[in-house]
Amino acid sequence: MLKIAIVQLNFTVGDFAGNSAAIISKMQQAHQQGAQIAVFSELSLCGYYPGDLLEDADFLQRLDLALQDICTASKATPELVTVIGTVRKHVGPGKPLHNALLAIQNGQIVAEYYKQLLPTYGIFDEGRHFEPGAEVACVLALAGYRIGFMVCEDGWNDQGADYKVNPFNALSQAQVDVVISVNASPSDIGKRKQRHELFSAAVRHHALPLVYVNQVGGQDQLVFDGASFAVSPNQGIAFEAARFAEDFQVIAFQAGQFVRADNASLSTVLTPPDAEGLSVCEFMRRQIVLGLQDYARRCHFSKVVVGCSGGIDSALTIALAVQALGADNVIAITMPSVFSSEGSVSDSVALCNNLGVKLYTHPIRDLVQQYSAGFEAAFAAPLSGLTLENLQARVRGTILMAYSNRYGALLLTTGNKSEISVGYCTLYGDTNGGLGLIGDLYKTEVFALSSYLNQHAGRELIPSAVLTKPPSAELAPGQLDTDSLPPYSELDEILKWHIEGRRLPAHEAEAARRFVEQLQQTEEGRKTVTRILGMVARNEYKRRQAPPIIRVRARAFGSGRQMPIAAKY
Repeated sequence: MLKIAIVQLNFTVGDFAGNSAAIISKMQQAHQQGAQIAVFSELSLCGYYPGDLLEDADFLQRLDLALQDICTASKATPELVTVIGTVRKHVGPGKPLHNALLAIQNGQIVAEYYKQLLPTYGIFDEGRHFEPGAEVACVLALAGYRIGFMVCEDGWNDQGADYKVNPFNALSQAQVDVVISVNASPSDIGKRKQRHELFSAAVRHHALPLVYVNQVGGQDQLVFDGASFAVSPNQGIAFEAARFAEDFQVIAFQAGQFVRADNASLSTVLTPPDAEGLSVCEFMRRQIVLGLQDYARRCHFSKVVVGCSGGIDSALTIALAVQALGADNVIAITMPSVFSSEGSVSDSVALCNNLGVKLYTHPIRDLVQQYSAGFEAAFAAPLSGLTLENLQARVRGTILMAYSNRYGALLLTTGNKSEISVGYCTLYGDTNGGLGLIGDLYKTEVFALSSYLNQHAGRELIPSAVLTKPPSAELAPGQLDTDSLPPYSELDEILKWHIEGRRLPAHEAEAARRFVEQLQQTEEGRKTVTRILGMVARNEYKRRQAPPIIRVRARAFGSGRQMPIAAKY
């Protein structure tokens, strides 16, 4: 029997002291629980993904010192093999580094493997820094078993669609008994199911049981959901670790199956996870909450501030922030103008009362009048129309940033994906902020998640008046979003089809495709699609200057969608 400690931790990029201390602590725990091998995630020693810190000589030197600490600590548990992810230097032509997996025992590196498949799509750019490893299997004999290793992307090409190399083939030819894969696989809608299906198929194809250990936690735009698992040809997914939380579990491998580590026979097997997993709304809630918690902690913010308009976007942002940081650490500011409805203030008050959030009122009417008068005096032209609308948003953005500067609170921007897509936002106004919580949620999803939060809480967190009022920026008399945009139920399908396409879960992709095809059967529908696509293209410059957003879907704005600003579409 081979006892395997699956160690799913929340590592911080560049925190070598913290990362190595966490690894050493879990090494000791694994040894105490009788594990023969403890497995950590991809690039666990430095955190995923360091980006161009990998070009910093001091960063690499500190990484080497941290590795020495792990090797030294391993002497205290000489029977235990510790598997970590780190960076190793490449000798010869090509990129200067390898994305490496090291197996360490009693102060020595007993196995060393370099990632063969380096993703350079979507949010990934590993080819920028790393040289691919040799197309050979890395095998370690332990407790009578032959263990093969791979790193994340190495396991995603069994059908040969993306790379010429398939590392599973070398492992199969090496006749290993079990494969250990270390990963830093970011989370998005449908990703868990995709992992399970892909690795289950590969494991059946090659008759190779596999342990998949993933990172957990938020890192800038990305969130890693953990959900490490074990899968065998006969059992399917036999075990799954916690989602969106650190976890430590010891399981056993015996006779081609995964069993409980405290079991001496095969009579007691592991309980397989629920195949369906979380609902979409619960997934989005956990993803965003964890993303904000880690972003704030790692950027040294204890409080956040949000502009509270009385609308659904700011309401959802505040509600999620409360779940992440607690009501005492969330500040809301309502900034009514001459065009603000009575409900914009009263609904803000009701929301903050429901959530226990401190609400400040800072009217902007006089400020806008002073700006307008000054502009007219200087340029002999009164402010009106879109210019006046944008001025109101920019005054509000300035007030929020002033509060952030004065009190050290992180400003959360409140734009959703629908509005960001078509530029229905004001640069240096409501786009101000350090992080966007709902920037990867379409407007229809904002309503759905808001309703879900109320249901999940068993009471009204977000007032029903906020959920039912027609969306409006309230920057002009009687203004509604539908004055310049199609209904969000239509707009969102066009945007999903255009921005994400085949990256959508299959049922969403098919629904969006059918909707757009039907829309394009009429001249008016074709004009609508063309107009929306033009708006998406023209507003790339706004998105390029916007704060990062927490990624929820397979293709989010930011590093996952790289488009030129100056181009003819």
